[in-house]
Amino acid sequence: MSRYKSQDGEGMVQGIPTATQPSKVELNEKQITDYQHHRKRMLKWCLNLGKDPDEAVGYSEDTIRVRAGHIDRFYRWVWNNASDGYTTQVTEEQADQYLKELAYRDDLSRSTANKYKKALQMLFKWRSHDLGEDHDWEPALTFSTNDTSSQPRDYLSRDERKQLREGVLELGDEIPSYKSVTPEERRRIKKLLAVRLSKPLNEIGKDDWKEERSWKYPSMIYTTLDAGLRPIEVGRATTDWVDIDNAVLRIPKDESSKNRENWTVALGEQTADVLDRWLTERQTYTRYDGRDELWLTRRGNPYSSSSCNGLLRRVLEYTDIDRDVTWYSIRHSVGTYMSAEAGLGATQQQLRHKSSQTTLKYDQAPPEERRDALDRM
Repeated sequence: MSRYKSQDGEGMVQGIPTATQPSKVELNEKQITDYQHHRKRMLKWCLNLGKDPDEAVGYSEDTIRVRAGHIDRFYRWVWNNASDGYTTQVTEEQADQYLKELAYRDDLSRSTANKYKKALQMLFKWRSHDLGEDHDWEPALTFSTNDTSSQPRDYLSRDERKQLREGVLELGDEIPSYKSVTPEERRRIKKLLAVRLSKPLNEIGKDDWKEERSWKYPSMIYTTLDAGLRPIEVGRATTDWVDIDNAVLRIPKDESSKNRENWTVALGEQTADVLDRWLTERQTYTRYDGRDELWLTRRGNPYSSSSCNGLLRRVLEYTDIDRDVTWYSIRHSVGTYMSAEAGLGATQQQLRHKSSQTTLKYDQAPPEERRDALDRM
């Protein structure tokens, strides 16, 4: 949902300064004007689209206010340490060097350094999406803020998997608003609600409409928690993959990533039920007419790595998971626990590995299971 409403004067966007006082001290009048224009464009994008550009979801004003300050400090560092003076053309190499300097500072906690890193990731995401620059920056350094964590940072624990299932249900985006849909979609959705609520079609009102939630996001998260879908597979998934009666995905070799085999991937009964609900709901939206993609963004595009991770970040806000995880963290958790429960052969099939050597990295018991073994010894 768009958050940006209006400007609060020439030098402000929603109360956030386009040029801070420390920056103004370093710049001449023309440079200040240029910097304000640059920052204004960034702030508006972040507030409107920054969290998930494909779904048009922006960050909160409080988040952007803090990150804008971090980004401003980075720009000033570039002017004084990594360029010939004022510029708005910052690079990934400069960002990596800046993080390295932060790592050596005794007066900066790792938690604060991690916030700088997230601010810079948002900056380069904006430069890629809005300015058209070829950036997909992966920071050379990370700052662990959860040193007591018992699991590696690249996969979810059993408890975190449970939190993700519960979180996406709490996220519960509602179906499109009554006024935002076409007459044809309104007719279809009212018919869907009549079935869901067991009410006559002519008794479905706006109050019923507001209370109902979409099954799209739960179906994406639940399916990935079972099948370990890569982001590219989320984008490629079609309705033909889904076999509700047998609770499986049937992925043809032409669409399965990184292999040349057809795959039959098991789904849990609950996931099959959620997918069934989504397939029924999906028929009500005209953007899917004539399309076979299982999921499309609100803009009618197939999902990408960026949009998958954007959704994940939104779901994480409804959990207690306070560390950096990505869509691949879900996939790695499937491999870790499938291996422990059913062996490497089952894991290779479930994750669609062409080579069994790829599956060997999951040939280890998860930390919590090793702790249980120690308690029994």
